[in-house]
Amino acid sequence: MTTTPPPAGARRVVVMDVDSTLITGEVIEMLAAHAGSLELVTDVTERAMRGELDFTASLHERVATLAGLPVSVFDTVGQEITLTDGAGQFVDELHRRGWPVGLVSGGFTELVRPLARRLGIGFVRANSLQVRDGVLTGAVEGPVIDPHAKAEALKELAGMHGVPLDHAVAIGDGANDLLMLREAGLGVAFNAKPVVAEQADVAVAGGRLDAVLEVIDRHHP
Repeated sequence: MTTTPPPAGARRVVVMDVDSTLITGEVIEMLAAHAGSLELVTDVTERAMRGELDFTASLHERVATLAGLPVSVFDTVGQEITLTDGAGQFVDELHRRGWPVGLVSGGFTELVRPLARRLGIGFVRANSLQVRDGVLTGAVEGPVIDPHAKAEALKELAGMHGVPLDHAVAIGDGANDLLMLREAGLGVAFNAKPVVAEQADVAVAGGRLDAVLEVIDRHHP
């Protein structure tokens, strides 16, 4: 991992997806494993990430299978989450450089926020699962974080810190990240589905997340 200070005036804002980017798995599949719906959810997730299904409709379909799970499942799944190799070092270096960092996820705040706190990240946009009487209802609460919402979140974080979009970096792996990657000055496909790798500015396959630093440092807006 490079720790060479970036050139003066090269301040960036970095927004990244969570599932299969910052972490190694898909949290909805981890939840589904506890609900007995893993096979169905995995199939729908794969098709959605390849761009074969509408993301919002597929999310509702998958979340419906979680109805009846106790809220204690969040603690259980939280312990199962594994950071991608180099993720902690990557975020630490971004913080060292003074670059704002955000997590924008089609996953769930109940799992993403604790992860963000652990990494010292304050900006989080993710879906919320509806809970009644201590159990999941199988519905999403509030607006869905869809591809358009991800792109808007990138603009929001950049605007909050006065960083132009051509200095923004977006990192993701699935079709629901494509709008976000297009809006950013540098869109990075990390371990991405082919449809994403083909359309991103740069594709990084395999290895460590902090390998993206070299890509960022080579790219001059």
